[in-house]
Amino acid sequence: MTLRFCFRPSSLRLRALAALATATTCMPVSVQAQTAQLAHGVDRAGMDVAVKPGNNFYAYANGGWMKATEIPADRAGWNVFAVLAEETLQRTHALLEETVRMKPAPGTDLGKVADFYVTYMDEASIEAQGLGPMKATLSRISSVENTKELSRVLGEQLRADVDPLNATNFHTDRLFGLWVSPDFNSPTRYAPYLLQGGLGLPDRAYYVDAAPRMADIRTKYQTHIATILTLAGIPDAAARAARIFALEDKMAKVHATREESADVLKANNPWKPTDFATRAPGIDWAAFFAAAGLEKQPLFIVWQPAAVSGLAALVASESLSTWREYLTFHALDRRSGVLPRAFVDERFAFYGKILRGTPELTARWKRAVTSTDGALGDAIGQLYVKRYFPPEAKAQVQALVKNIIAAFGQRIDRLDWMAPQTKAKAKEKLSTLYIGVGYPEHWIDYSGLTVIRGEAFGNAERSELFEYHRRLAELGRPVDTTEWWMTPQTVNAVNLPLQNALNFPAAILRPPFFDPAGTAAINYGGIGSTIGHEISHSFDDEGSRFDAHGRVVDWWTPEDLAHFKASGAQLASQFDAYHPFPDVNVHGKQTLSENIADLAGLSATHDAWLLSLEGKPSVASEGFTGEQQFFLSFAQIWRTKSREPALRQQIVTDGHAPGEYRADTVRNLDAWYPAFDVQPGQTLYLAPKDRVRVW
Repeated sequence: MTLRFCFRPSSLRLRALAALATATTCMPVSVQAQTAQLAHGVDRAGMDVAVKPGNNFYAYANGGWMKATEIPADRAGWNVFAVLAEETLQRTHALLEETVRMKPAPGTDLGKVADFYVTYMDEASIEAQGLGPMKATLSRISSVENTKELSRVLGEQLRADVDPLNATNFHTDRLFGLWVSPDFNSPTRYAPYLLQGGLGLPDRAYYVDAAPRMADIRTKYQTHIATILTLAGIPDAAARAARIFALEDKMAKVHATREESADVLKANNPWKPTDFATRAPGIDWAAFFAAAGLEKQPLFIVWQPAAVSGLAALVASESLSTWREYLTFHALDRRSGVLPRAFVDERFAFYGKILRGTPELTARWKRAVTSTDGALGDAIGQLYVKRYFPPEAKAQVQALVKNIIAAFGQRIDRLDWMAPQTKAKAKEKLSTLYIGVGYPEHWIDYSGLTVIRGEAFGNAERSELFEYHRRLAELGRPVDTTEWWMTPQTVNAVNLPLQNALNFPAAILRPPFFDPAGTAAINYGGIGSTIGHEISHSFDDEGSRFDAHGRVVDWWTPEDLAHFKASGAQLASQFDAYHPFPDVNVHGKQTLSENIADLAGLSATHDAWLLSLEGKPSVASEGFTGEQQFFLSFAQIWRTKSREPALRQQIVTDGHAPGEYRADTVRNLDAWYPAFDVQPGQTLYLAPKDRVRVW
């Protein structure tokens, strides 16, 4: 993976479908109806015009939708992204069913897609096999009798399954996570990054926070551990669960916090292999790296050095029996989806119901589509773009991108606080930005992946290992700056600062974000603000630390940086004041990168929309001026409903603010005030001096 700043919270591999582990089967307001309402213009029915825009712009734009929409029973939340992702899921399901009916030749990419999907759907076979497929894994763990062997097992389990700035997969339930990405200091080559891991709960805060709700989750997590062990026929489950949790608690206490881990300057810690024995004693690192296939790597970048040292110390200090218990539980828990139904239900009962507040488990076919997409996403992506993304749509989006790039360049030129040398570096970065639209230039080659019909567990293991080896193979190769980190069927967008690149997949390039038949104001307010957001990440509090070549380098003057930080602090304070619950506020510093990108992106995109008019008046539509359409389009892409546990988890773990407050970004733009006659004394009104201006 590559360091990425996403438009919305997303899954590890940035698959929109992977986010559908709680996808819906019953929608009070249908996907088709919601999409239709948002196509070709402002969704009038979704508004609440009784609310004054200056008092609550989110409610004005989305109040009708909020009242009429219920969260589906098998979802933790519902929003525009979910609507599009659900439609994408339906489309992908149809493509998979067609592929199965074609009976493609075994061993071909389409044959692998069909076999993976059909096997995952065969619940009866999975039930009949029981824990048989896990026998070798569990036996390997039980054979651990010394620290060297434990180190080997930990190395064998290493996977390229973490992203340090991706909130929904910040942690890993393996002791460490590997991240293969361009080197911070020499971005023409790939480097292996080692990150903290080991936790079963979403974040260290779930272990150390003394709040009663967190304490209750910890108790229920121990019950979950015991239940999984009991289902596997392992005796003394409660006592084992207590020891496993105690070990994870110690791990959490040595973990870096989320805010600390978000600072890439603190993460830039190159270690030679010989450094590990002295800086992080406790693990037999030679055995670990050999088992992980990393024994020939000359250099590692250790993201959280204190945590790596602390976790290594626990390998030596904690009993081998406890480590065996810990590894056994996580081996069972992470593969619950391809084990008998009792394991599926128990995992959902904790991670779905308790942690996310989701009442019902998603349908089997949706989980099958999600898993197949995760294993063979590019093979499915080729089918998707052929069916759903015509060349004309790509050309139209590329033209819009060109205008936004131009507008952003003009904004840089007009900055009165930025030194000429800093402007020159910013313009260089902007001019070399790679922007991928719709689908990648090169598809993943799956010839090395073995998929066997009837082996659900084996397919899951092999696909994960295939991805790991694919990433390891990049080490030592030249960096491909055009490499994509999303499939076309992903409802999201991403900035990749180490590559100085952006990806905009086909699945997000449709209403309400992009409508070929919509007005310019609607498209700039929707997909335009998305594109502007991602471009802006190249210049936010994190992206600004990378130059045009992806290097971590200080290219700002001290005065420029001080001005930028002051604006960021002002924006962080603005978000700190938002309270989703009386006892919880949004964390302005934690969400600062995304908030800066929303603000700067919206500002630049508004300029780009005006440029696209070429001096002509904007087109009114459905009783709304062009300015009103622009801001309403932006606000309506953030309509969101969340269950309380899910929203609380987002606030603790996520780098994105809730949608309601992202929509309020408009209060910092001067043009919003006359568009909706916002006056002093109204709730969202900010005096001109208090409006945050970052870029």
